[in-house]
Amino acid sequence: MCMPTFLETMQAVNWQHPVLVVSAFVLGACVGSFLNVAIYRLPRGLSVNEPKRSFCPGCNKEIPWFRNIPLVTWLLQRGKCAECKGSIPFRYFAVELLTACLFLLMWMAFPNNPGEALFYMLLMALLVVVVFVDAELMLIPLQVTWLGTALGLVAAVSVQHHLYLDGEVHGWKDGLWMSVKGFLAGFGGLWMVVILGKLAFGKKDFTYEESVEWTLREPDENAEEGDPAQQLCFVIDGEAHAWGDLFYRDSDQLIIDGSGFRVDGKKIDAKGLIIRGDRVELKGKTLMIEDLKSLEGKAPKVTIPREAMGMGDVYLMGMLGCCLGWQSVIFTVFAACIFSIFLAILGRLGFGQRLPFGPSLAFGATCWIFGGWQAWGWYYSLMGL
Repeated sequence: MCMPTFLETMQAVNWQHPVLVVSAFVLGACVGSFLNVAIYRLPRGLSVNEPKRSFCPGCNKEIPWFRNIPLVTWLLQRGKCAECKGSIPFRYFAVELLTACLFLLMWMAFPNNPGEALFYMLLMALLVVVVFVDAELMLIPLQVTWLGTALGLVAAVSVQHHLYLDGEVHGWKDGLWMSVKGFLAGFGGLWMVVILGKLAFGKKDFTYEESVEWTLREPDENAEEGDPAQQLCFVIDGEAHAWGDLFYRDSDQLIIDGSGFRVDGKKIDAKGLIIRGDRVELKGKTLMIEDLKSLEGKAPKVTIPREAMGMGDVYLMGMLGCCLGWQSVIFTVFAACIFSIFLAILGRLGFGQRLPFGPSLAFGATCWIFGGWQAWGWYYSLMGL
């Protein structure tokens, strides 16, 4: 009797067995617990490995393993730290549950290809980090996007997934080239949007019939988390602009025309001044903001910097193109724009207000995985291309 080959054995396995399905959900919850660590530490420049155990951000005490059971612990402790009784944000539970559900969906969606299911599970884990970090801090960790790009390259040469829309089996060289094309299409396409956005929306002028008061307002330590008052603000005519909303790049500058500037209460005659992220340029001198006690004056015109889109979104789109193929780029961006409009309406955001684009790109990529590629294939064939 001939022994079955490894491939034949793998094909004979019932990958939708209830035990494997439940295992996918449990695995997702455990991965989600680790993702919570990454979401908190990465944007703060902390290592995800040191300290090895999770800790409470309030009392900084390490959490033992028996109090770090995904989903269960948060529910049993009612969202509070067992030591200091401080509140544990619902986000921790949401990340674990969302990741568990995504892992389950991916496992169920690709019943005949466990390698493809695993690939999409890992991709979803990276997107969960992107979504929650970008939603909270308006930034996308580049470590995540580069890791995702490497994942896409590895999958292109080892896993047959939706990157191959013609249904044929390709060699690893073709797969690698298709993945590289996807990265170039995603990165290059969105990078052009950034360039055009800088030309069209790179700055905004505020002009007044009469000079109005402006000042720099110190951060309010008592402000609630997420309140713009937590950071330094530029206030003009009673309207506050958070520092993080004004300065994205080292080259960004806030230009103030006028006279009667007061530095630390002392009046200085000048026709204008320039404020950058960490310093003020006035009459040929550079003053560091951290050394100033106060800065204020009157101005008939102010030009503030604006950014249409951050480079984090560009690297994210490059990662998605690498993982899903160049064909996914247009669909993903289109779906992301529709989703962003929906979020803006739902959140009643006014024109010109900032909205994180990372979650929308993640939504568009997920739509591509769950049927968008079929819609594109239909449209592609309809056009005779």
